[in-house]
Amino acid sequence: MSERSFFEKVWLITLQIPRGQVTWYGRIAEMLEAPGAARTVGWALNALSHEQARHIPWQRVINKAGRCSIRNAAHTPDDQQARLKAEGVVFDERGRIDFRRFGWPGLDPDEVRFLLSHARLPWE
Repeated sequence: MSERSFFEKVWLITLQIPRGQVTWYGRIAEMLEAPGAARTVGWALNALSHEQARHIPWQRVINKAGRCSIRNAAHTPDDQQARLKAEGVVFDERGRIDFRRFGWPGLDPDEVRFLLSHARLPWE
């Protein structure tokens, strides 16, 4: 298998986030040993085609403040919040999620390496 693109790596990690849990863009960048690439993680999720977005739980990635902040022609922060609520995620009166309750702890470096070398995207 050839080296995966950064976007594909983001999608593979996003696939691991369980229903009813969330993480933030920067945390995925950290898992990919690319601290400071939070914005690129957002671009990767924004680049999903309509068909790909049906398989990748993009709604489970929010900003570090615990808010939905997606900027996408097809989806709004309200759409993202509605999807997360449907998964049982609770928002406070300010529209924030409690990471202590709903945060996904992520993968350790060995798990990320294994995932990236063995997992496949749903359309592969």
